[in-house]
Amino acid sequence: MSFISVENLSFYYDSNGENDLHIHNVINNLSLTVKQGEFLCVLGHNGCGKSTLAKHFNAILLPTEGKVIVDGIETSNEERCFDIRSTVGLVLQNPDNQLVASIVEEDIAFGPENLGIPPEEIRERVDSALKAVDMYEYRHHAPHKLSGGQKQRIAIAGIIAMQPKCIVLDEPTAMLDPRGRQEVMDTITKLNKEHGITIILITHYMDEAVKADRIIVMEKGQILTQGTPKEVFTQVDLIKSHSLDVPQATEICHLLQKTGVDIKSIPLDEDECVDVLMEVFR
Repeated sequence: MSFISVENLSFYYDSNGENDLHIHNVINNLSLTVKQGEFLCVLGHNGCGKSTLAKHFNAILLPTEGKVIVDGIETSNEERCFDIRSTVGLVLQNPDNQLVASIVEEDIAFGPENLGIPPEEIRERVDSALKAVDMYEYRHHAPHKLSGGQKQRIAIAGIIAMQPKCIVLDEPTAMLDPRGRQEVMDTITKLNKEHGITIILITHYMDEAVKADRIIVMEKGQILTQGTPKEVFTQVDLIKSHSLDVPQATEICHLLQKTGVDIKSIPLDEDECVDVLMEVFR
């Protein structure tokens, strides 16, 4: 049984124009499943429905049609909304919008306190969450004095302290510099591989997407294509025809293929690219 199941999901909202009612269809009859412990990446250009889909995973939004089932609970069941949001945590783009306290460890404790967790257990959860994101030594610092990457790791720790089975991250590195991006991606990968937390990552960065177990590419509220990073990114012409990029290493070797160079395996990162080119031009 899948951990998250999206069945024929459609979502639209109404807006009153000057003359009549306009219906904006954001997601259109979309179905997908997410396995427990999976690292899933969702790609697509702005307006394709990625963030709308993310908000369905923890019942911030509810389907107009179809249904979303999280760990056996249908999100439209209002009586189980607390359970769903305890199971799936959401990390947003701007870390400053997610920090609520003046001391790091107090910020991490905010979520568990609202869940009614006993103080002794909160102390354990806070320390464990900070260690999981390698920020324990900053527990007495002021969050506003940290770097962007450190702030985002604190935001992730705040979700971890609530002990969700799944973390959905909606472009968590979009506002960070390259170092901050790397810090956050290292943290996400560690949580998935070492702690078994299901990760759903929405991103515009192809080098982040290649770290996932599976990629879904969205277009106009539907799934354009999906598969492993290798399966998705070897469809270079399809991906680029929809105004999306592929990893630089992939594009270089794809262009070389088009000029007649005998490249048998398309790489996903720089190291693979070097190996492929050394084999070809040996």
